[in-house]
Amino acid sequence: MIIIYAPADGAEQHFDAGPGKLRASEIQIIERTADGRWNEIKSAMGQGDINAMRTVAYVLKKRAEPSLRLAQFDPFEGELRVRLDRPETEAFAEQLFEKYQGTPDLEDAFEELRDATFDREYAETAIAAVTAPKVQAPAEPAPEPETGPMEESAPSLTGS
Repeated sequence: MIIIYAPADGAEQHFDAGPGKLRASEIQIIERTADGRWNEIKSAMGQGDINAMRTVAYVLKKRAEPSLRLAQFDPFEGELRVRLDRPETEAFAEQLFEKYQGTPDLEDAFEELRDATFDREYAETAIAAVTAPKVQAPAEPAPEPETGPMEESAPSLTGS
């Protein structure tokens, strides 16, 4: 998950809170500050919870500004938002395709994915990957019957 901080009076900043991007100590700080478990906080960020987004963005921003205090990082409503990172975009594209394949809602669902992802171009790649025809390995041909030497005709018992 990517948190975007877009202050009205400054440059937009991006904070990657995806898997493997936070240290255990940072997650513990987030859990104490946001008063919740990490899985709950990640879910809350995905739902636009301001406390979750602010806390995670603060911890990540603190890497570049070690003396930053939480009270000093007080964005206005609307200055924080989350977007899907690449692995989340891929997973969501697969889920949408499985759910809406063959329905008229699929394109609308993919448009929502494009809007929800941090990298719109990558969303197109993920959509193309899940909608591409799946190439199945050719089936092995059935084995041909074994042919042995031609057997000579046995003499007829009827005397012909």
